[in-house]
Amino acid sequence: QVQLVESGGGLVQAGGSLRLSCAASGRALSDSVTGWFRQAPGKEREFVATINWSGSSTYYAHSAKGRFTISKDDAKNTAYLQMNSLKPEDTAVYYCRLIFWGGSDYWGGGTLVTVSS
Repeated sequence: QVQLVESGGGLVQAGGSLRLSCAASGRALSDSVTGWFRQAPGKEREFVATINWSGSSTYYAHSAKGRFTISKDDAKNTAYLQMNSLKPEDTAVYYCRLIFWGGSDYWGGGTLVTVSS
């Protein structure tokens, strides 16, 4: 059984930084496409960033490009989202998602990021 546990969220002032972590157990990150999504209060969940199985390719939402960096450490089976220059509109619950070959799809429980102005 795959379990994903996000951590690293919290309260930060605008312009600050946070690094989110997504620790996976049960299957290897290196077998998956890993993504970060977020859901702000009253809004739909939206895509933030993704990294491919080998870590050689990343893709970002327009809102994240240039400020956020997705990465992973396969030895630790953990993915990361480094978030810099945070804005109040980045306030949301952030979720990691793993999609494995064959279509198995898993979500973590989320970690709350609050950016104050």
